[in-house]
Amino acid sequence: MANFDLNLVTTFVTLYETQSLTVTAERLFVTQPSISYALGKLREQFDDPLFVRTSQGMQPTRLAAQLYVGFKQASRCIEESISEARKFEPGHSNRQFRLALSDLGEMALLPKLMERLNSLAPNIELEIIPLEIDQVGMWLNDGYIDAAICSRAITSAGLASKKLVSERYVCLLDAAHPRIHSEMSMEQFLAERHVLVTRTSGHGMAEDVLQKLGAKRRIKLRLPHFSVLPKVIPGTELLAILPSQIAESFCELPLTKPLKTLELPFEVPAFEVTLHWHSRSIQSTGLKWFFEQIQAALGESDAA
Repeated sequence: MANFDLNLVTTFVTLYETQSLTVTAERLFVTQPSISYALGKLREQFDDPLFVRTSQGMQPTRLAAQLYVGFKQASRCIEESISEARKFEPGHSNRQFRLALSDLGEMALLPKLMERLNSLAPNIELEIIPLEIDQVGMWLNDGYIDAAICSRAITSAGLASKKLVSERYVCLLDAAHPRIHSEMSMEQFLAERHVLVTRTSGHGMAEDVLQKLGAKRRIKLRLPHFSVLPKVIPGTELLAILPSQIAESFCELPLTKPLKTLELPFEVPAFEVTLHWHSRSIQSTGLKWFFEQIQAALGESDAA
């Protein structure tokens, strides 16, 4: 290993995270044959396949999973050292940042954030990673993402956070619902069919309250994302629970059958939409600048 090519570390880490030769080549601005060649060198060095081609992509072997932790840390240290050695100038930087967002965050927050970033740093690249709330702590600790915006507390060690905005939950339904008009009782709420969005989005607080009350919704449809609700609910008798500001934005859409929002017939605590990052990141001038821009663009704005 004395003459190990450090460039292979970057290739390994990127391939591990993308599980795709094509995407790895695109991210590293090289050809796919170059990535295949680098993978061959890695396999030779470690006498292990490292990545096996499957229908789901290039799946890492057990040895690759073990190597990733150390390689990722080494890659992050190199990147941070280079970043700090060079003066970060937003107006000229082409640095890439990674931010984890839910689909609601993409709709409500991303336009405002991009407007600010395009104005101050037109050459930087922002990659949005679909939020998986149970993975955020590990992602931040491993350096897979730079920051995450979500509505649930992340308690992993070494993380820092900043409140962006307060929000609350409401019920979204068709404006011409045949049985529910300007108000809704608990009996009505439980009698209707519902759309349930999975907890990976970070929005499970209302369901927790219902469970404590011993109440159970009649679920008609389960979805991984909120963004399709304006296409699903109009013209139906379905109910959905979601944050108020994005629900109001759905009601303002030019739909053939309009929507409306109502207060929930049970009390759900307000929640905070929060920016999370790893505390070590503040040592990086570029990352510190990125976090400041998120707070400036999104603080006390629409919720995610």
